Amino acid sequence: MNTRPDQPLRLGTRRSKLAMSQSGHVADAVRAVTGRAVELVEITTYGDVSREHLSQIGGTGVFVTALRDALLRGEVDFAVHSLKDLPTAQPDDLVIAAMPRREDARDALVARDGLTFEQLPDGARIGTGSPRRTAQLNHLALSLGKRIETVPIRGNVDTRIGFVHDGELDAVVLAAAGLNRIGRGDEATDLLPVDSVLPAPGQGALAVECLASDTDLVAALGELDDPHTRAAVTAERSLLATLEAGCSAPVGAFADLLADGEIVNEMRLRGVVGTLDGTTLVQLSTTGPVPQSYDEAMALGRELADEMLAKGAAGLMGERSL
Repeated sequence: MNTRPDQPLRLGTRRSKLAMSQSGHVADAVRAVTGRAVELVEITTYGDVSREHLSQIGGTGVFVTALRDALLRGEVDFAVHSLKDLPTAQPDDLVIAAMPRREDARDALVARDGLTFEQLPDGARIGTGSPRRTAQLNHLALSLGKRIETVPIRGNVDTRIGFVHDGELDAVVLAAAGLNRIGRGDEATDLLPVDSVLPAPGQGALAVECLASDTDLVAALGELDDPHTRAAVTAERSLLATLEAGCSAPVGAFADLLADGEIVNEMRLRGVVGTLDGTTLVQLSTTGPVPQSYDEAMALGRELADEMLAKGAAGLMGERSL
């Protein structure tokens, strides 16, 4: 490793409560496998300071670039990212050494008065900064015979839930994994099933990244890797890349493992693209053997994305405005 064994490993993290919490969990795991001290180095990213909506500032990479720059400058030894924030193209000089076991990938509703999505009144105001959520929530509402108004919001978990407590919004939608990681999972009034709302590619998963040249650290961090999580997320991100969409596009994808008894033998990959008003969705799935390599996982995602493009997905992704 680049630092001496008697020096702490420096973990680069965003400053938000959620980022600090998930980086803290990774730090504990790294201490356990390396026997080394780990210190968190807080880094402010453009996505943290900009108040613009993600679709306006590019979405992809706005929470990542500053962390990667710190890695390349040698200011930190490794970094922890939310995988759904990572651009699909991986820099040659950096490597994702570990994708730890995935948390709950679903979206969570936090609504007033303990309401579920089905119980929300017609015309309910729901906060989300995600075009993917906007498209699918509108579609779900239409399927239930009602209308909702999606309101673009930014901010940390406290800020977003605060809109509900203050009566400004009827509900907000957040990643269940984020709520769980900061110990607030019980505030969700409904967990939206993936059959109704597909999560963002990589949602609920973390990426532990370091310099590709630091082979000792790559090997040590690799102890934290969960092969099933890596296979699933790689397929999801391959679909996103093939659609040539960033994380500000209305694309959902989820790969789950299908078990026959105790033996996991198949992976099902689902993808969705929709218009923001929810009137048109292209949603397809494919099932095949669990990918045994990076190339096999990439191929699974590419094949489903090609099918989606053939069904008209590209035309639906042109709608980038909120």
